[in-house]
Amino acid sequence: MAVKVLLVEDSKFLRLSTERALAAAGYQVISAADGEEALRLAREQVPQLVLLDIMLPKMTGSDVLKALKKNPATATIPVMMLTSLSQKNAKALEKEGAAAFFEKSDAMLGKGPGSLVAAIEKVLKT
Repeated sequence: MAVKVLLVEDSKFLRLSTERALAAAGYQVISAADGEEALRLAREQVPQLVLLDIMLPKMTGSDVLKALKKNPATATIPVMMLTSLSQKNAKALEKEGAAAFFEKSDAMLGKGPGSLVAAIEKVLKT
């Protein structure tokens, strides 16, 4: 059975291209365009991994992360933060429960989806 991944990304282009890349790599992808939708889907679908953009409408990625970790139903789901920002937020987000970070520009704008898939597999193995 395919690993279910919740992709939370407000950019339609990045969301659709990432969905296609993950599906091609064998993942079952559900996606949300904002933080509120992400929390609802995480509770309803209980994915094995959440890919969470930091900059989102309605709720920030950081607020979504905190809410996921406070809810017993979603607290154990690993969350990989997707960011186009510098890693300066990494330490604070790790304290809030982020399992890993992935710089969006790396995978989505040049290196191809392989680096994202490799990062996901690393998180799922830990």
